[in-house]
Amino acid sequence: METVRHLRLSDLPPEAVNKDMTRRFLWGDRMMVALLEFKQGAVVPTHQHENEQVTYCLSGLMRFQLPEGELLVRPGEMLLIPGGVPHGAEMVEATVEMDFFSPPRRDWIDGTDSYLRR
Repeated sequence: METVRHLRLSDLPPEAVNKDMTRRFLWGDRMMVALLEFKQGAVVPTHQHENEQVTYCLSGLMRFQLPEGELLVRPGEMLLIPGGVPHGAEMVEATVEMDFFSPPRRDWIDGTDSYLRR
């Protein structure tokens, strides 16, 4: 990236990934940030990727499935998921969260994230 980009989160175009999930995201050369909104009961199927991920819950309640077992993530809590670790989640309540990835998720950028589009 060669220039600074300054914008309002609400100006990023929302993408309806599936009937229960909407996201907005921005990326640079080595980092991606995404705002995700989920309806209650939404499921992110178990998957893994090379990218490090930080998830920050803004509102709602998320139940993650991890190799160590289930973990609830509440508003104000964060989860660091190293690259290569299988994980999935169910939204116990309607949830708004932010994900940060390094490097950026190529499958999100090019729309090949079929595990989310079902």
